[in-house]
Parts: sequence; C-alpha cells; structure tokens
Amino acid sequence: MAAPQGPPPSQAHGPPSDQFHGAPSGQSVRERWLAMPPDARQNFQRNAQLWMQMTPEQRNLMRQRENMRRQAITREADAAVRDSGLQLNSQERARFESRYIQERGKVEQSLRQQIETERQKEIPALIQQLRKEFQLDEPRKSPVTKPAASPKSGK
Repeated sequence: MAAPQGPPPSQAHGPPSDQFHGAPSGQSVRERWLAMPPDARQNFQRNAQLWMQMTPEQRNLMRQRENMRRQAITREADAAVRDSGLQLNSQERARFESRYIQERGKVEQSLRQQIETERQKEIPALIQQLRKEFQLDEPRKSPVTKPAASPKSGK
C-alpha cells in the first residue's frame, strides 16, 4: 500500500500542525479547508482515504515516521538559528524557526518538482533503450535452427 504524502490527516499527537504550515491558530478547520488550493484538498482527501484503509500497526508506523521527521526538522531549524549567529529572544527564535520550516518546505517542494520534471524528460529515452535491448534479446529466446537429426535414424 502506498504511504500518504506528508503527515497523516489525524494528528492528535505531536506539535500542532499550525507550527509546520504557518496557518493562523485562530482559524477554524473549515476556514483552513476553504483556504486550501484544490490540489491540496484533493491530496488531503486521498491521504485521508489511505489512512482509513491502514491497519493500526501501519498507522503507528506512520506516526513514528512523522514524529522522527518533525524531530529532525526541529533539530535542523535549531541548528539554522545557531548557524545564523543571531542573538534572538525566545519569541524571535520561534518565529525564525517557523519561517525556516516554512521556507524549507517550499525548497523541498521545488526540488521534488524539479526531480519529477527531469524524470519525465528521461523516461521516454529509457523506454526506447529498453525496447531496443529487449528486441535484440527476442531472437535468442526463440532459435530458428532445425533440430539435430536423431543418432538412431541412420539414414
């Protein structure tokens, strides 16, 4: 079964999703849903359907992976604050980390799109190459030579 893209739809654990997506905390779920672009809504619905089809074990595994991903991003955001050399109070630090996470998500999405674009460019050539290789292999699979005469037929 394919894993959902991004965090599972029901996140009753871990930090609030607002921290990772920059949504104002005063917005209702309905307002946030209506503010989503159509493709994001479609993605969310697909993920929700996949989530509902998962076994409890698969859901727990997804939660664990998501928690590990969030921890890694939090560590990297903390390192970004340190590497910046800025002296920030706790509120500024939280804003910096939030922006870092938000902008990093944009960078990662852009890179995924670039990779997909490159993949789509190269796949036709790959298919052509494989077609040629397998067409060359076909004659070897079905030899056209006559069977050898039986040694018992002494004629």
